[in-house]
Amino acid sequence: MSGLRVIPTWRHGQERLYVCLTDGRNVAWYDREAARVNLLSEDRRDDVLEVLGPFLTGPVAVGPPPVPTPAELARLTLHPDDDLAPNRPGEALQIALDRDPGPPHRLRPDPRRRALLAEQAVGEALDRLDGAGWHVLHSVPLPGGDRVHHLAIGPGGLFAIHSVYARKQRVTVADPMVSLGRREPHPLLRRVRADADRASYALTAEVHPVLALVGPTDVRITAPPREVRIIADTEVESLARLGGMLKPADVEALHAMARDRHTWTSGG
Repeated sequence: MSGLRVIPTWRHGQERLYVCLTDGRNVAWYDREAARVNLLSEDRRDDVLEVLGPFLTGPVAVGPPPVPTPAELARLTLHPDDDLAPNRPGEALQIALDRDPGPPHRLRPDPRRRALLAEQAVGEALDRLDGAGWHVLHSVPLPGGDRVHHLAIGPGGLFAIHSVYARKQRVTVADPMVSLGRREPHPLLRRVRADADRASYALTAEVHPVLALVGPTDVRITAPPREVRIIADTEVESLARLGGMLKPADVEALHAMARDRHTWTSGG
């Protein structure tokens, strides 16, 4: 027995199969689209090809990564359980709903499902920034059970984005209060700023707070809120036009740091 196992991952619709040791360290990965098995250890070549045998489709190239980047190598050192990059938008909510879907018949819709729809809408828009030099992480855990809905890292800087379901509702913002429709105002902007501050502390870099409203009919802001950028879900991709803050190497380094769960499990 080689002691190797195959772990499939999906990101932006592309599948990769990672070959891991029993302690979680990666020794190779199979890129289906490129038809290539990338080896980090040539002495495990035969074992890797054996364990990948059932998954290989057609002829494949085998060898070391053509040009391994520092960010790629940093990611490969992560145990799969510690890598936040595969998180889906709304990952924490999806897990909670799977574990406890709630009663089948409710007088009112489960608010968790609306919150999930909001995170999915904003998350899918953010994922489209990937080709513009940005990286996005979803459901980033914070100490104490809180989380950053989305963390975007790119040429324009770092952004902690909080998604809110506001479909067919008028939104009124009077910093720090936010009201949706006829509901009582809630000091939501304090939460948005606090999440960004905690992310800044963990990453030792400035993180800008963003409130993303999904599907509002109207947004009224009584005065420009302190520090917080407020956008609709249809405006998420405007972040791609921001630049001049981070160099590509800085983006990669911060992404490698942010995707490691251990970055977020202390302090805060």
